Amino acid sequence: MTVSGNQRRKMKSAARLYAVQALFQMEAADQSVDRVRAEFEDFRFGEIRDDIEMIEGDVDTFRALIEKAVEEQVRIDQLTDRALVAKWPLGRIDPTLRALFRAAGAELIIEETPPRVVIKEFVDVAGAFFPDSKEPKFTNAVLDHMAHELIPGGF
Repeated sequence: MTVSGNQRRKMKSAARLYAVQALFQMEAADQSVDRVRAEFEDFRFGEIRDDIEMIEGDVDTFRALIEKAVEEQVRIDQLTDRALVAKWPLGRIDPTLRALFRAAGAELIIEETPPRVVIKEFVDVAGAFFPDSKEPKFTNAVLDHMAHELIPGGF
C-alpha cells in the first residue's frame, strides 16, 4: 500500500500524539518503554473508540520519539526546566504537559524535522489535550525556548 504525502504527515502527527500518551502512561503506571510501545502498536494505532477510528500512527516516528525521550530524559527535563519560570519547576507541571515536553524535546534532539514544524505540531497536540485553554501558548513558549537553546544561532 502506497501512502500519500498528506497521509504520511497525518500519520506522523498521530505518532506525536500517541508518543505523548505513551510517555504519560509510562510515568503514571510505571511501565517500561517496551511494554507501552507494544501496547500502542498492537492495540492503540487504528483503534476504534466510540465509533471513531483512530488514525494509524507512523511507527518509526512513534518509536524514535519514545525511545529518544527515555534515553535523553534527564537532558530533556533539564532543557524544559530552564524554559520554565522559577515558580514552575518541572515537577509542578501537569503530567500530560511533562510527557509532551519530553516527546517534543526528543524530536528536537533527533534534528530530522525543522524546529518550527516540531513546535507547531506539539502546540497542536497541546490544543488536543487542553482545548480552550492557555496550554498551547505556554507550550509554544517553552518549546521555542528549548529549540533556541538546542540550536544556538536560531533556526
